[in-house]
This record gives sequence, C-alpha cells and structure tokens, in this order.
Amino acid sequence: MRIAVISDIHGNLGALSAVLADIGTRDCDSVVNLGDILSGPLQPSETADLLMPLALPTIRGNHERQLLEMPLATMSASDAYAHAHLRQDQRQWLAQLPASLVLNDGVLLCHGTPANDLEYFLEHVDADGVRPATHDEAREKASDAAYPVILCGHTHVPRAMHLADGRLIVNPGSVGLPAYHAEHPLPHNIENNSPKARYAVLDDAGGRWNAELIAVDYDHEAAARLAMKHGSPEWAYALRTGRVAPQEN
Repeated sequence: MRIAVISDIHGNLGALSAVLADIGTRDCDSVVNLGDILSGPLQPSETADLLMPLALPTIRGNHERQLLEMPLATMSASDAYAHAHLRQDQRQWLAQLPASLVLNDGVLLCHGTPANDLEYFLEHVDADGVRPATHDEAREKASDAAYPVILCGHTHVPRAMHLADGRLIVNPGSVGLPAYHAEHPLPHNIENNSPKARYAVLDDAGGRWNAELIAVDYDHEAAARLAMKHGSPEWAYALRTGRVAPQEN
C-alpha cells in the first residue's frame, strides 16, 4: 500500500498542481489531504474547484474551522480572503469535512494532534523558539491513539518519527506555504528555507510503514507575484525564500 499525503495547501493552486502531477508518477494507491486547504491570498476558489471532484479522503484543519465558525470581523487576513472568494457550494464542501479520519489500513488523519487542531505534534515551541519534539513529547501527544500510522500537518515542517512502540508519526510539510510567523503559544517563526512544495509518500510494502518526504519545484515566483497583487508582501517573501520576512524597525 502506497499513500500520498498532502497538507496545508493554503490556496496555492500552482504548488498543488505540481504536487499532484508528481504523485501521478509514483504509483500511489490513494492520496489523503490533512487540511488548511484554501486560506491565503492566492487562489482559494480555484483550488477548491480542483480538489472537490477528486473526492480525496480529506479532513478539515484549524483554518477550515476558523473560516466557517469565526465572525468575519475577527478572522485572520488569510481566512478573510478565502471567505470573500468562496462560493456557497465550496463552503458546504468544507463544512462536511471531518476533524479526523481513519483509513482502512489503520492510518489516523489529524491536523494538529489527535486532540487539538492547533497543537504542534512533531515540533516544540518555547521561549527559545522552535525545535523538533522529543520522542517523549511526541508520545505524550500521540496518547492512546492506537494506530500504526498517525498523519499530521499544521506546522508546515516535513518530519517523520518512529516511536519506541512502533507507531509512525508523519508530517508531510506544506504544499503551499513554506514559512510563516505565529503568535501561539509564543511568538515564533516556521521556516523551511526553500520555496519548494512538500508532500510525503507512505509505504508498507516491507511489512513496516516508512515515509519518504518529497520536495517539488513549481513556479513559486508566479505565486509570489499573485500574493503581491493581492496585498500580501509577507506571503510573497515566504513563497520566494522559504523564510519569514524581516521585521521593519
């Protein structure tokens, strides 16, 4: 069984198209989507139109929840842009997505952790910044989710970890946004230092699940120009460099 895993597309149609084309060369049995699909100043409606007919196993992320449940006045700029550009049928598609999903092969799909769509699974944030989670920290967040594989997104950082009990936790990274600044739980930057689109392929052919983390080139300059056109220079910088734009003094 080979499963392609995508996450955190954030309306980046060009990156998604390149990733789906690459997946098409890898003899995968299925493709799953871990959420944060449309929010961002790029092409939310066009991205939805590409994905909806594919009917991929898909869960919602925190941005889907925020887009559907928060008052417009309190939405982030990314969610507000998507809200303004989505049709009713696209909102209905988002509304029916589950928060988590289990595939027949015992693979759990969640966005953050099994308990919280805002919690980082394989990263840890403290006053010193962001670092990879330890095995103990990841095991605590995995809790009693008794599945051979747990798939997560949210942090945009591609990473895989085998726990001592054999469970595999995989974050495929972000298809559409390689860097961002966040304030929760403390101010921090996530930076992959590359503009490439990311996804993962899982394989259990050898009787033990393994993950390949894949980076794909695409026309990130076109995406950056679109972000600039839509008034988001910080997105343009991240899309071009994989880094967070320096703060002006």
